[in-house]
Amino acid sequence: MTEAHAELVEFIHQYPRLLVLTGAGISTDSGIPDYRDQQGQWKRQQPVQHPDFMRCEHTRKRYWGRSLVGWPVMRDALPNPAHNALAQLEQLGHVSLLVTQNVDGLHQRAGSHRVVDLHGRSDRVVCMSCDYRCSRNDTHRRSAELNPDFTHYTAATAPDGDADLEVDFSRFRIPECHRCGGILKPDVVFFGDNVPKQRVVNALDALEAADGLLVIGSSLMVYSGFRFCRKAQEWNKPIAALTLGKTRADALLSLKLNASITPLLQAALHGLNAQ
Repeated sequence: MTEAHAELVEFIHQYPRLLVLTGAGISTDSGIPDYRDQQGQWKRQQPVQHPDFMRCEHTRKRYWGRSLVGWPVMRDALPNPAHNALAQLEQLGHVSLLVTQNVDGLHQRAGSHRVVDLHGRSDRVVCMSCDYRCSRNDTHRRSAELNPDFTHYTAATAPDGDADLEVDFSRFRIPECHRCGGILKPDVVFFGDNVPKQRVVNALDALEAADGLLVIGSSLMVYSGFRFCRKAQEWNKPIAALTLGKTRADALLSLKLNASITPLLQAALHGLNAQ
């Protein structure tokens, strides 16, 4: 067991009931790109902003047009061994709640049950006028039927079902709500929008009852995640972070593991089982 593995095992032993907060870094081994580099800077143009999506038809055309290329990559992604390790840690009683900033649903598919999808789920779509809900696959299929010429494009995959596609989107036909003709949007919290209050309350209640906080694969540059570190510090909860590169909470950490996520989690799980 390496020093990093031993440190993580010791942290879990010392603080056995953890609130775990995960970010994009845990899903990169599933083929889903992340947003930021190891310095916490954007790797590409910033994602769509909620106010822009709601008020600008061209932004919606561009979003759904790019999704025709990017969504299948996210839809078809499978849990990786890091997701599986956290599901097993939950079974062992070490994860009181898993709060994820990701919208890919991979924690649930790996077998985790106590999960808060802080930013929602990308496999669901909601009407912003009447609250009608449907599956993302249904909306994706309708988009393809309305825009057969766009189904032939290819582009590099971007985070959260996006793609680095730059074409003329002016002729793209946006699928509308079946019920009222309103604006359809993935049931996720876009940048510039607010996380629903009850999700935050539930997660903070679990953090207050937990022994410590373990952050995995997040730079914590977005306040919706960083707030949990602030609260953990306020409540004198130890904080460990397993992520490559800097985080916004580096000054608050009890333990920083700047290492690859999957092998370290697997090794730590093996160490816990052995003990």
